[in-house]
Amino acid sequence: MAALGANLAIAVSKFVAFAFSGSSSMLAEGVHSLADSGNQFLLLVGGKKAQRAATPQHPFGYGRERYIYAFLVSIVLFSVGGMFAIYEGYEKISHPHEVEHWYWPVGVLLFAIIAEGFSFRTAIKESNALRGGLSWAQFVRRAKAPELPVVLLEDFGALIGLVLALLGVGLALLTGNGVWDGIGTVCIGVLLVLIALVLAAETKSLLLGEAAGADVVQQIETAMVDGDTVTRVIHMRTLHLGPEELLVAAKIAVRHDNTATEIATAIDAAEARIRAAVPIARVIYLEPDIYSETEAARGADPEATPGGPTPHPAPGH
Repeated sequence: MAALGANLAIAVSKFVAFAFSGSSSMLAEGVHSLADSGNQFLLLVGGKKAQRAATPQHPFGYGRERYIYAFLVSIVLFSVGGMFAIYEGYEKISHPHEVEHWYWPVGVLLFAIIAEGFSFRTAIKESNALRGGLSWAQFVRRAKAPELPVVLLEDFGALIGLVLALLGVGLALLTGNGVWDGIGTVCIGVLLVLIALVLAAETKSLLLGEAAGADVVQQIETAMVDGDTVTRVIHMRTLHLGPEELLVAAKIAVRHDNTATEIATAIDAAEARIRAAVPIARVIYLEPDIYSETEAARGADPEATPGGPTPHPAPGH
């Protein structure tokens, strides 16, 4: 919401500055801010749609809608922001003209830097509460919720773009050559294209389906084994159904002399321990089995081995 408010105000001011000055950097930056505003709106829509309850047709819910809308953001940023800026910069380099009423673009750029700085500061504050000891690059790569990484990259790119626009306008004013304004515009476009490609790569990975992080997997395994009825985890798979929804499927080893009632009770207890340790583990499927050294030697997932046993669901779980 902070980013949306800031970008709408900045977009209006940039278009006003373009109307008075004719600066192509201002036009490119105005379109950039307008695209960013649309992107924040898409993220809000995706977040709202992801809250819908599961249906028979979509039994695991709509959590991945957030990833779809985040991917749309990368497309908008690439096409509307990046490619338009590159085209506009090329036109300005081919047909340069002096920047008029220089105080408009300079004043708007300074205002925009302050507004984007506010938005960027808000995104940093919200991200610091989640990233722990991760570096910023690691946080962007590993975050399962797409909104904060998208806003962080957008605001970071916007601040750099504003500096480039300021340099382009400044050099055009100092030299009297409008080509510098066009060069600044092309640089803004290239920057936006690069950010869009990074966003597309990250959201594509989330759309394909990412497992839980290594630390979360370790917490689940620790909670699952009680050392009494559940003696070990034979193999396990996790999948993010959404940023706050995790599917856990595992084959667990139980003692050969346990009764069906004891095994069912042990599975219920294991599920409760997992949810207590990792609250986002919403969907859990545990299949009991007798641990076999031969089966373990085949690898982490014996059922994926050609000729291995046919997968089958655990009764009642």
